[in-house]
Amino acid sequence: MDLKVKIKKIFILFFFLLFTILTLNSQNKIKGNIASALLGIPNFSYEIKIGSKTSFQVDATASFWESFNHAPQKFIMFFPEFRYYTQSFNKGFFLGTHVGGSSYTMQKYNYWSTDFYQKGYNIMYGMTVGYTFEFYKKWNLELFLGGGSSQAYYKGYRISNQTRYDDAKKFNKSGEWILYKGGLMLVYQF
Repeated sequence: MDLKVKIKKIFILFFFLLFTILTLNSQNKIKGNIASALLGIPNFSYEIKIGSKTSFQVDATASFWESFNHAPQKFIMFFPEFRYYTQSFNKGFFLGTHVGGSSYTMQKYNYWSTDFYQKGYNIMYGMTVGYTFEFYKKWNLELFLGGGSSQAYYKGYRISNQTRYDDAKKFNKSGEWILYKGGLMLVYQF
């Protein structure tokens, strides 16, 4: 068996066991981002209570747009996040810290009026701030915004003929401080 396949299987088993242990006897929440859904970009989260004021959340966002303004806008982002609530779990203001990543084939915002798009991956780390409130029994709304450092490794291509426009032999590298997640989550606590 290939070493990469073995590593993937061990990785999946580890997270399955971690998920099982964390979900035993805990309060859990599933969430869907109303704001990103309106743009056709699904964003779902699963949050597990780990203390009276703390939680662990896994967040995934994906865009499947083959063409937006004549350029691809496809990406997937994944963020594990530790959260601290100022009042108690699932109430009021919270702060979160996360490390995540993404894979993308898209035209970055500063190239929107060009014939160029980029294909690569990011490593991101930063903070999330938000507020959650209950509006009906087990249903909540959560308003949040997150950002931080985004370190990108990508190759640049022309939209018109799919050839590389950059001179890098492997990957271009860029880094910036940017907002990369946010919205209004509809939350169900079970």
